[in-house]
Amino acid sequence: MVGRSGAGRTAVSSGAAAGAVGAAAAAAAAWHIGPAATWLPPVRRFLTPALDGRGDPAHVALTFDDGPDPASTPHFLRVLDEHRVRATFFVVGSSLERHPALGRALVAGGHEVAVHGWQHGRPWFPTPLRDVGEVARTVGAVRRICGTVPQWYRPPYGILTGGRLAAARRAGLRPVLWSAWGRDWTACADARSVRASVLADLTGGGTVLLHDADGWSAPGAWRAALGALPGLLAECRRLGLTVGPLAEHGIKRVNGTHPDRARHHR
Repeated sequence: MVGRSGAGRTAVSSGAAAGAVGAAAAAAAAWHIGPAATWLPPVRRFLTPALDGRGDPAHVALTFDDGPDPASTPHFLRVLDEHRVRATFFVVGSSLERHPALGRALVAGGHEVAVHGWQHGRPWFPTPLRDVGEVARTVGAVRRICGTVPQWYRPPYGILTGGRLAAARRAGLRPVLWSAWGRDWTACADARSVRASVLADLTGGGTVLLHDADGWSAPGAWRAALGALPGLLAECRRLGLTVGPLAEHGIKRVNGTHPDRARHHR
């Protein structure tokens, strides 16, 4: 009887240990992937309007991802300058390091530089230490090359994980996604489709996502966004909406207050 009791206790202990390990693994998975639910527009519109990029109803925030790239970014800067519009550029840190002159050109044009990440990987597995390091490295590159302090973070592919969210908070960055996008990364995109996609969801107070580079898109896809840009700016003017960077968008903080609006001078 004693032997059987000992074996029973061993089995119970083993089962409890396995249960604890399973619970810990489930908790870790939930922490990692839970925030990714905000990728779904209805979820973030309802639960986190700040993450959806909702700001001043009379304003539209214009944002670009994946640059800088010498083959494409200068064309966007030219069009924006022609229309006297400033925007927020979410840069990839490794690209900024390779093309520092473009980073300085963004600031010289009155644009805001924000953090997209050091690389542009997909977060299949939790890598919280790497997330912290790569976000901090990109912040450092922006400060050193551009001479500005970034305020915003948008994760690659818009997938916000527990590790990426923690990394952004540690770096003092505010995560923001978008409320309207051009679907301009596909091979079939053209200026007309990009314009239609943005306008389908665009309202006052919205944040628009376009791409000024094609490093993680179909080759040459940036031309569709570039072709759509003048028409989008004209439509915003027709609707009485001011277009500008996130710094001027008045996105509410979690406590409901508005940040001070940065003053920019061309």
